[in-house]
Amino acid sequence: MFLKANRRHKDGKEHIYYTLNETIRINQRRTMQRTVLHLGELTTHQQHRWEHTLDVINEREQTRQMELSSEEEYQRRGCPEDPDVVAIRLSSLEVKNAREFGSCWIGSKMWHLLELDRFWEERLGELRGEVAWSKVVELLAINRLCDPGSELNIHQRWYWRSGMDFYWAVTNRLAARNRLYRCLDRMVGHKKTLEKHLKEKWGKLFHAQFEVLLYDLTSTYFEGLMEEVPQAKRGYSRDHRSDCKQLVIALIVNAQGFPLSYEIFDGNTRDVSSLERMDQVEDKYGKAQRTWVFDRGVVSEENLKLLRQRGGSYVVGTPRSKLKEFESRLLDQSWEKVRKEVDVKLEPGQDGDLYVLARSGERRAKENAMRRKPMRKLFDSLQSLSLLVQKGALRNYDRLVQRLGRLQERHTQVFDFVEIIHRREGEDIRHFEFKLRAQALKKAYRQDGIYIVRTNLHEKNAGHLWEIYIQLTEVEAAFRCFKSEPGLRPIYHWVPPRVEAHVMVAFLGYAMWMALKWKLRSHASSLSPRQIIELFRGIQLVDVWFETADQRKICLPRITMPQPEQQCVLDQLQWNLPAQPPPRIYSTKQGGDEKKCVGDSAP
Repeated sequence: MFLKANRRHKDGKEHIYYTLNETIRINQRRTMQRTVLHLGELTTHQQHRWEHTLDVINEREQTRQMELSSEEEYQRRGCPEDPDVVAIRLSSLEVKNAREFGSCWIGSKMWHLLELDRFWEERLGELRGEVAWSKVVELLAINRLCDPGSELNIHQRWYWRSGMDFYWAVTNRLAARNRLYRCLDRMVGHKKTLEKHLKEKWGKLFHAQFEVLLYDLTSTYFEGLMEEVPQAKRGYSRDHRSDCKQLVIALIVNAQGFPLSYEIFDGNTRDVSSLERMDQVEDKYGKAQRTWVFDRGVVSEENLKLLRQRGGSYVVGTPRSKLKEFESRLLDQSWEKVRKEVDVKLEPGQDGDLYVLARSGERRAKENAMRRKPMRKLFDSLQSLSLLVQKGALRNYDRLVQRLGRLQERHTQVFDFVEIIHRREGEDIRHFEFKLRAQALKKAYRQDGIYIVRTNLHEKNAGHLWEIYIQLTEVEAAFRCFKSEPGLRPIYHWVPPRVEAHVMVAFLGYAMWMALKWKLRSHASSLSPRQIIELFRGIQLVDVWFETADQRKICLPRITMPQPEQQCVLDQLQWNLPAQPPPRIYSTKQGGDEKKCVGDSAP
């Protein structure tokens, strides 16, 4: 037998497909070749392995070199007792148990890139167990990256649809339900060291800078009563689930979006009161040359005073009500253009801080459009109400007041731009009219698209201060990713340590997500992490089964060959899929042999 390369040109590219052939002599002068097996496209390593006889493992776990041949060749040679020859029935070929492999393999690559395998092995390696606890943590984190679900979902469904057992060469006890939950209990005590480890890796791998830290809050809700979790409380829900108890989570990232730390607060914590643990963060990362960037929801005079007392620098958003102080300066022409649609100017404040007034053309157009539509609806409703009064269809004064109250509730944002005059005579309406408050509307249009940034930095360049603040969009994007991609919400646990561990696993999943994002940025910038994960779901792990002439079975676990677009990404990233594992031989007398092959096959 030999490997034969078959070349084919398709879409302007040469493809090489390999087949396993044998030479058959017809007479003394003529021979012919017969195809035994189609192998498809092979990597250099796979080609090298097929050129040699296959490593197989018999049911006694003894490795030896054996030759793979067909039953006809086996009988033709007349060597049924040769222990190095296995005869197969080609008609018995079956492909079974296809399961997802490529996306899980991508997650494992990110796990090892961040050296999280070493981190958890050093901290959980001494604990007893049939399967290493570090592998269980890796399983939980990869699930959060690829297909977020609960621990029960991992145990019942996801693990069996993945090829993680083959890749790690572990038993199925890895995904035992109790083991997953017990692993959560062991993780929570290593939060500080994990954050320190990730900070070192961000700097080493991606040259991350930590002079500017961005801070924002989000929430995630619980399913259930949560009577045993003291932090689960009802509060302002960013998930629009006011019917559920929740947690408030603060996330800290650097200007590039790399996650550095997180804190968990009670569900009823107000944004302005969440900075009480800022000293803990400064203990981890230091105070020197540290600039904090907050949204205006976190800002209060007490918080800014606390930051100044600690010697901290800040660049924060400011409520629109502060515009009253600078209203007279909005019409000045001393604006500096920093982008095509953005102008800025620097103004000193009465409190000693500097204020950056930013004016965005796109934001102004958006706010104008948001006001124009409800204003039109309000005018149409008032016009209809006026016609009813004129025709006498609406005479009762109390009914008129009720109708106006409903309009005010429906159009709260624009109702103050209209002046309504009405008088009564007894219970009847005597006079009703409305008119536009032109000065108030003109003032609102003048303030459209303008927002204020406040800082205590001694920076005189308004454009640079604005650039620092605009980086807050990184943490907002990080939160959207943190809540959606690693499956932060909802939380099904009701044991406090496991609630904290749930957030930690989501934090790990997000760290792997960011590592993949920045890895792609330097090699395949047009693709997002989600696109890569979805693309590599197509790489499957399958079991190829043959029956032998002596009533045994051969199982070949095989990773499917990558498609051209998948191979292109692998080439860009300079990655190679794992080597194909050796086959295993099972006696038909063994019960449940097919299931056994799935659990025990190893590279």
